[in-house]
Formats: sequence, structure tokens, C-alpha cells
Amino acid sequence: MKPLRWLAGGLVWTVAALLGLVGALLCVTIVLLPLGLGVLMLARRLVSVSARLMLPRAARHPAQEAGRAARRQGRDARRSVRGGTRQLRRKGRKTLKKARSAVR
Repeated sequence: MKPLRWLAGGLVWTVAALLGLVGALLCVTIVLLPLGLGVLMLARRLVSVSARLMLPRAARHPAQEAGRAARRQGRDARRSVRGGTRQLRRKGRKTLKKARSAVR
């Protein structure tokens, strides 16, 4: 799936580059300036779409990935509570250290 996304991102980026070139050429002529600006804005959007296709999920959706990591830490903490008090203290400290290092 990853090579397919990279290929699609590369193709979209190539189309965006060509549209950017056409938009720049249209902006040179005063009569076609409004059309050229629209084409340049479309090229800019296509470049951002191609970048999103090439980036990993954690870079595209950092807030969602942080939420997943927090839920995972919560599950680990709940599992550590199931034991006795001595085990709870020991596992709690370990889980807390892991959570602190994950946040940093």
C-alpha cells in the first residue's frame, strides 16, 4: 500500500508542478492574470495533497496518534492495577516511568 501511495503522491506532485508552470505563464500576460492566479492556487493545493500522501499517518494526524498513545498507556495502567498492593506499586512506578518517557 505504501508504494502505491508514494506513486500517487509523485504523480499528483508532477501534475501540480506542471500546473504551477502553466499558472506562472498565464500570470505573465495581464489579460489572463485572474485565470493564472486560480491555476496557481490549484497547484498549491495539489502540492499539499501530494505531501499528505507521502507522509506517514503520525505526521498527518498528530492529535489522533497522541490520543492512541494515551489510550494505550491507560490500558497498561489498568492492567497493572489488577494485582496486589505490592505489585501495584511496582507496576505503577514502571508504567509511570514509561508514560513520562513517552511524553518527552
